Amino acid sequence: MSSRLKDVAALAGVSVRTVSNVVSGSGNVAEATRQRVQQALDELGYRPNLAARNLRAGRTGLIGLVVPELYSPYFGELASLVVEAAQQRSWTVIIDQTFGDAEAERRLLDGTQGRLVDGLIISPWALGPEEVTTHARNAPVVLLGERPPRGLADRVAVDNVAAADEATSHLLETGRRRIAAIGLQPHLRNGTADQRLTGYRNALRRAGAVVDDALERPVRELHRKDGAQAMASLLDDPSAAPDAVFAFTDELALGALHVAHERGLRVPEDLAVVGFDDIEDGRYAQPPLTTVAPDKRQLAERALQCLADRIYSPDNGVPPLDVVVPHHLEVRTSSARKP
Repeated sequence: MSSRLKDVAALAGVSVRTVSNVVSGSGNVAEATRQRVQQALDELGYRPNLAARNLRAGRTGLIGLVVPELYSPYFGELASLVVEAAQQRSWTVIIDQTFGDAEAERRLLDGTQGRLVDGLIISPWALGPEEVTTHARNAPVVLLGERPPRGLADRVAVDNVAAADEATSHLLETGRRRIAAIGLQPHLRNGTADQRLTGYRNALRRAGAVVDDALERPVRELHRKDGAQAMASLLDDPSAAPDAVFAFTDELALGALHVAHERGLRVPEDLAVVGFDDIEDGRYAQPPLTTVAPDKRQLAERALQCLADRIYSPDNGVPPLDVVVPHHLEVRTSSARKP
């Protein structure tokens, strides 16, 4: 005979409601209580009838994840972490990409009106929060990224200004003064590059270092080839003469490293390089890349928690949350102190 929720509750010494919250991943359950309930679930071999439960609740058990691009190592890793965390809630994740195209973002958001998914996590590059919430009227939405949510939806993000400030300050502390920034994106509205540029400039001004337009390079995309092109333009410009580079993604930084090696520059002796994202390739670059490391696991888990709270308690009266996850600077050889 299969076990029931009340059997689990009796064994764990908690209410049926608490067991239900643990099984569904909703509500606030103390970690010690959650572990006790999970032990009872495992001991009794309880297996929820997900199809029946979702049918009774008018849910599908599916959630959507929309990111700009899946071939980006950062978004690929984040998507994997979202899937991993969703499995703990017995959710299935449908993943799509938009390439930062406004029409693609609208189309995927409009799909929520047919309730194919119970909720959506999206990293919008083209649409602002007003348009995101307008198009996703029938399902909860959680925003990933830097666009201010303006009280319209839950958002989970990294403090890009503080992180870029720390990265630039680190380069200043190692004796660099001509620090270039690679990754400006004036053609996009997502705010990521703008915030990282603000943090970079803040650190320079605070240290009395040069804030020079010749050291700031825009890119079309955030990949190795774009970083390589920007690094080449810096080295070909006599007015730039950088002794360090802060790249707004690790992929940009890896492209910059490639060109530096091609031009015969020693890293870090002649040029220090710092990236952002802590992707695996950077750990095995030559030399290993210093980078800003966002807590990607917490980013995924907090986004899912926000979504779960909205799915299971849509009328809880809690205003939209603006969640900032931790980051740290992972210092490696590419930014060693200047001799």
